[in-house]
Amino acid sequence: MLAPAFDCQSCGACCSYSAEWPRFSTEDDAQLDRIPEKYVAADLSGMRCEGVRCSALTGEVGKATACGVYDVRPDVCRACMPGDAECLMARREHGLPTS
Repeated sequence: MLAPAFDCQSCGACCSYSAEWPRFSTEDDAQLDRIPEKYVAADLSGMRCEGVRCSALTGEVGKATACGVYDVRPDVCRACMPGDAECLMARREHGLPTS
């Protein structure tokens, strides 16, 4: 059986799941310097969030979304793949289909 295909640009659940999720961990200083300061948390630990939603996420979760820093997004964001365990966990939290 094939795994369902999820379109990140019509989802955005992973970017609005937890203020603890968009943390910096493996990025080097050069990578971090490319992320606009307005999107970085005051303590420099990760992306700035508004509640549980990353400040770089635009649009409406489950409808149409985009990342305002997609080309320079943190490694944790790059690691979350459509349909993986983290994706499905975030989709469930938002009441979006997981299959």
